Amino acid sequence: MSETELTTGDFTERSEPYKLFAEWLQDATGSEPNDPNAVALASVDADGLPDVRMVLLKGFDERGFVFYTNFESAKGREILGSMKAAMCFHWKSLRRQVRVRGPVEVVSDAEADAYYATRPRGSRIGAWASKQSRPLESRFALEKAVAEYTARYAIGDIPRPKHWSGFRILPQTIEFWHNGAFRLHDRIVFSRKGDGGWDKTRLYP
Repeated sequence: MSETELTTGDFTERSEPYKLFAEWLQDATGSEPNDPNAVALASVDADGLPDVRMVLLKGFDERGFVFYTNFESAKGREILGSMKAAMCFHWKSLRRQVRVRGPVEVVSDAEADAYYATRPRGSRIGAWASKQSRPLESRFALEKAVAEYTARYAIGDIPRPKHWSGFRILPQTIEFWHNGAFRLHDRIVFSRKGDGGWDKTRLYP
């Protein structure tokens, strides 16, 4: 795909955001060197201090954007405390960015179980062994915990820890940004209406 094709303004004519996001993510899958679903996730702590880190988007539909984590981690505690979060996708190869903001809900146990079952066995063991975000006395302590849980679940299925599940951001706004010459970028923001539809507004770059 050429840069000319990527800089067309066709996306500004769209009336809803999810199909456009799906197309942009598909484009990124073909152009990004790794992890096209990587996204910066922002939350705030109990003092209102912002925090941000990279996570992997594991699903999206018209309900929202889903990622999974240890709920006892820093991000898990922060999000459970406010039930609000924001995301920013940046695909440098495409010169595109998507920002998502809104309240958060916990995914159903069935959704979390289904995704957990698709993870490599070592990653499922890791979900039990890692006390994510908390102080670790040594690398050996982590390796010992991994060995203990590997032995515990040597045979059969590995159950999902109760503290490991997923969040879904329910977007109130979704903003699409595309690089333009001389910093005259294209920016479109979709804002959720009371009836569940979307208002669309073009923004100055």
